[in-house]
This record gives sequence, structure tokens and C-alpha cells, in this order.
Amino acid sequence: MLTLESFGWNDFFASHFAPYTEAGYSAGRVAVQHKTQYVLYTEHGELRAETTGKMQYEARSKDDLPVVGDWVVIRIRENEGKATIYDLLPRKSKFSRKAAGTRTEEQIVAANIDTVFLVTGLDGNFNLRRIERYLVVAWESGANPVLVLNKADLCEEIEPIRQEVEAVALGVPVIIMSAVNDQGLDELLSHIKKGTTGALLGSSGVGKSTIINHLLGEEILKTREVRETDDRGRHTTSRRELILLPSGGLLMDTPGMRELQLWGGDEGIKDAFEDIAELAQQCRFRDCQHGPEPGCAVQQALEDGTLDLDRFASYEKLQKEIAYLNRKEDKTAELLEKERWKKIHAAHKKNYKRR
Repeated sequence: MLTLESFGWNDFFASHFAPYTEAGYSAGRVAVQHKTQYVLYTEHGELRAETTGKMQYEARSKDDLPVVGDWVVIRIRENEGKATIYDLLPRKSKFSRKAAGTRTEEQIVAANIDTVFLVTGLDGNFNLRRIERYLVVAWESGANPVLVLNKADLCEEIEPIRQEVEAVALGVPVIIMSAVNDQGLDELLSHIKKGTTGALLGSSGVGKSTIINHLLGEEILKTREVRETDDRGRHTTSRRELILLPSGGLLMDTPGMRELQLWGGDEGIKDAFEDIAELAQQCRFRDCQHGPEPGCAVQQALEDGTLDLDRFASYEKLQKEIAYLNRKEDKTAELLEKERWKKIHAAHKKNYKRR
């Protein structure tokens, strides 16, 4: 008998749901999203659902609407075997990126995740700088990151690569895995306890769907061969899906991401580059830019070789990207607020004339 706790329900969500209890609402968790249609995990089984028109109308942006992993407030339409979503409970964590395109808009990739598994292939997909970028977003999300180096069967020199990764992923667990050979699966499962949620994130072709199929013991998710010419696979997962594992935990599969543009990241970059942050505390000047200033501990570390130059260049690049995004976000928010008040005034004016 599955309960809400089976799907990740805990005291955090229960406390926020309390006001809805007396009104007769139920709770459900989004397992699958397809545009405005959803599949929910509930105590009454899986239910198809859609949001109310009011919820759609009042949403100021897409992140005000449910995504996979969210807990929602519902009423069940028993005669139809469906549900209506009335509200969205606060998120405990969210993995966000800037949406693709020119608009400065947040895209929530996963919500209410306890552990983010950052999957990299030990083939042509391996890239330390990409791993650093993923770590910034993972730390920013509020979930705990774990690095998964998949396709160990295709790599002859694993230990030097592990050491390189551990040097940039300070304190983050690193799992060496070969999903096709069942290597590392038990270690990955040890991070997904009963009632907790993990998410697999990574670029296309790193083997996320293969990992889930082996954890489930059957081929539930479609997989395709990776092209030998460039180590890239086609997007075998076309939508996000929350999957209940036989062990009792939940795991989300996500489509491969061709790019991961940052969204926020001020706190995430401090955690991902903790070594540089600690060095910066030792600089003579508190506002040191780590350039030609005297007494710069970062520059000293670069000179004596204790800080890798490529890592510092990656840190500076990501900082500039975050600063640029923050400036664009502030400008976009200002324009949206002006547009909102313009609509409010227009509505008041229309009502006044009607009276």
C-alpha cells in the first residue's frame, strides 16, 4: 500500500499543506508533465490532472506552475478518475537554468530533489570545466550533488581522471560507474533512501536512461546508441519523469541538455569554488579583484602552483556570466512590473468608464 511518504512526503510539505486539510483538499506529486497536462502520484493511485484556469491566469511566470517533482493541492474527480490542481506547495529545492533563447527567464529542471546526480561519460563527453558549471547549479539548487562518472568500461585510465575530478569537486562524492556492467549501481542507490528523491542530470548520451533501466531491472526507458564519430547520442529521454524505484526511493530522468546556462549562482559558486573563496579571504584588501593588487592571496597561489590557472579562469568566466545574468534579470523584472501595473490601470479605467 503506497502512501504519500512513499513519494517523498515529509514534515516540510505537511506543514505547508495544513491549511488545506480542513477544506477537504488532497495532495499529489507531479510524476510526468506534458504541457498543461500532468500525471500525479497520490494515495489513490496515479491520476491525470490539469490546473485550474485561475492558477494559469495568476501565474506571473512559468515557475509559478507545477513541474515534475512538485507537490500540489488537488481535488479528486472520483467519477472521472482525474484531479484538478488548485495550488502549488513551496519547493524545498529546485534545479534551475536560464531558459534557452534570448529571453531572461528561469526554467526549473527539477523540483524537490534531495540528491542531484551529475552524470558524465568517461568518453569524449568528459570535460572538467562542464563539471564545474554543473556543480555551481547543483549547489545553488539546495540539493546535495554527487558526481557519476559513467561508462568506466570505455576508459583505460580511470584513477588519474578520478583525481582530476576530486580536485575540482571538493567534498563531493564521486561514483565510478559502468551501467551496462552493473558497476557502481549499489553505490548510487545508497544515496537514495526510501522516501527520498534523486535526479540524473547531464548532457545527451551520458547513459542516464541506461542507469535507470538497470536500477529497475528492465528496459522501461528507451535508449539509443551513441554516435561513434563524436560521442553524442540523440535525446533518448524527451520528457522529465519521476520513477518509483523497487528500493523505495524515487529517481528523475531528464532530457539531455545541450547547454546549461546559469540561473542565479552567487551561493553556488562559493560552494563549487570553495578553495578560491578561502584564498580570497586571505587577500590584503576585502574588495580584491585578484588582479594586480598587492597582497592578493589568489595571485600568489597561481604563482606557486597551488591553484590551477584553468580552474581560476573557469571561476572568473562563471562569475562574469552570473553578474551579466543578474543585470539582465533586474532589467527584465523592472519591465515586467511596469507592464503588470499598466494592465491593472487599464482594467481600472475600463471598469470606471463602464460604471
